[in-house]
Amino acid sequence: MHDLDPLDKAYVDDVLSKPPFVTVPGVINVRDLGGYPSQTYPGKITKLKFLLRSAEVSGITDEGKNILRELGVTKVFDLRSDTEIRKYNTPLPEIEGVDVIHIPVFKTADYSPEMMAKRYQLYASGKTEAFIELYSQILDHGGKAFGTILRHGCVFHCTAGKDRTGILAAILLKLAGVDDVLIAEDYALTRVGREPAREMIMARLSKEPLFASNNEAALNMFTCRHETMSAFLKHLDEHYKGVEEYLRRYVGLTEGEIETIRSHILVEAKREA
Repeated sequence: MHDLDPLDKAYVDDVLSKPPFVTVPGVINVRDLGGYPSQTYPGKITKLKFLLRSAEVSGITDEGKNILRELGVTKVFDLRSDTEIRKYNTPLPEIEGVDVIHIPVFKTADYSPEMMAKRYQLYASGKTEAFIELYSQILDHGGKAFGTILRHGCVFHCTAGKDRTGILAAILLKLAGVDDVLIAEDYALTRVGREPAREMIMARLSKEPLFASNNEAALNMFTCRHETMSAFLKHLDEHYKGVEEYLRRYVGLTEGEIETIRSHILVEAKREA
């Protein structure tokens, strides 16, 4: 099967019914970042039900809101831009007992027609090096948003839960000492997690001039390949001098804050069993 083809529904339903996926009606691609073993800190794993990643939560149902509360979620961080929220008419929802906080990675100016044309051209190519350029932009612009989320935890999302969300998830797992192979596997799960919204996403993209007559270019935005995340992690090490240096220099975290965040993410494996 070509990695741009639709996935078998029975397969998708089966994968989505099991961890790390979490069923939250009205929200797709919800995953728990807990349960991953730390290679750097043997005997420890990432804490279950502490950090959840997802796609946009604008369509969350009352049942979905109840599930978030049952999971102990108190904060939801929205990484989307003002432009995206207006364009797709997907405002932040009100969830009783949960703070929904808008903290965009990119400023409105970064969504100018010129910038979006360039960004879409990179996505359309589907090439690993194009995604690395896009992900570098996320790293360079996302410091403030990432810092806030790292200090507080709970749920974080963008529009589809792949790129901005995927980069932050990789940073968190890398900080916890999770093996790069497992981080790439987590990233690749978005291929399944987004599948239920495939038609909706394609309908949105069809309104963009670049994608209107180029279906394959639009589908390239769906790609969540292991090798893309593997290349990104290598790029993080080589160009940003590793996750901790990135957090110090671009996010503004102190050494003490980094250690505190790590201690919140990791728990003894026996304790979580």
